[in-house]
Amino acid sequence: MSKQMLTIDGLQYSNWSREIFEQMQAGGLDAVHATLVYHENTRETLSRLGEWNRRFEQHHDLIMPVREPGDIEQARAAGKVGIFLGAQNCSPIEDDIDMVAVMRRLGLMIMQLTYNNQSLLACGCYENEDSGITRFGRQVIREMNRVGMVIDMSHSAERSTLEAIELSERPVIISHANPEFFHPAKRNKSNRVLAAIAECDGLLGFSAYPFHLKDGPDCTLEAYCEMIARTVDLMGIEHVGMGTDLCQEQPVAVLEWMRNGRWSKDMDYGEGSASNAGWPRPLSWLRDSRDFPNLIDGLRQRGFDDDEVERIMGRNWVALLERAAVPLSS
Repeated sequence: MSKQMLTIDGLQYSNWSREIFEQMQAGGLDAVHATLVYHENTRETLSRLGEWNRRFEQHHDLIMPVREPGDIEQARAAGKVGIFLGAQNCSPIEDDIDMVAVMRRLGLMIMQLTYNNQSLLACGCYENEDSGITRFGRQVIREMNRVGMVIDMSHSAERSTLEAIELSERPVIISHANPEFFHPAKRNKSNRVLAAIAECDGLLGFSAYPFHLKDGPDCTLEAYCEMIARTVDLMGIEHVGMGTDLCQEQPVAVLEWMRNGRWSKDMDYGEGSASNAGWPRPLSWLRDSRDFPNLIDGLRQRGFDDDEVERIMGRNWVALLERAAVPLSS
């Protein structure tokens, strides 16, 4: 029954393997937003794209690329999982605005303007002062709008996020975070930001990363679905989706790369600490992609009807990509 419901996860970054793609299929996933890069420069990003091309070749019976929103329906019809790629930082374009169009043409559909730190475009949520969108950032926002590259502010600070929404002529997203009212993490978002995302016809993808949840790894499915219901009351049913932030089978070295890149000699623990430096313990109800039916069941039990559940689980992501990821006619 759950398999018939269109299901999209708006953020994963796993140690990709055939087993993980099989788990996606088993969990009924039709498409996944896969992180391509964190701190990689242009040349390194090309290599990450090449690795995905190999995966599409080697696992063509399980996955296929999503370069335009309509490809998701093609993947669903073929019984495959569509993969759309995103960058968690603006490092792939370095300081060259022409790289926005180049990367979009190569398949980069989503790009965050920052990771946790200040970037050339905007300010990350871990900086003490948020200086907002930079001069270069204004130009990049306009170019991302033109080529159909979705602006993602998941790791950005509040002023930068609100300015990006104001400057962008197309919807802006937060692909993986939660409301601050649920858990006051640096990465979670204020009601003001959530209202602005809804106002611009954007989307919030709910994170299942334990550092973003009340009670961490012990957060219950019931509490999670209650958070979703409260957010729907605030933002509207059409502006929310899933963005679990599942990171499966990744070594601690990858977590350290996410947190430190090349910018720090000292160990930065991000949302963790020296005494809690590794990956958090997974949720009992979302150990991997095979558990997505648990989310569907939890939303039904919370009182959402099947049309509402399907909007949250996938339809809203398709509609968002249709609004924001199709290139404007030149």
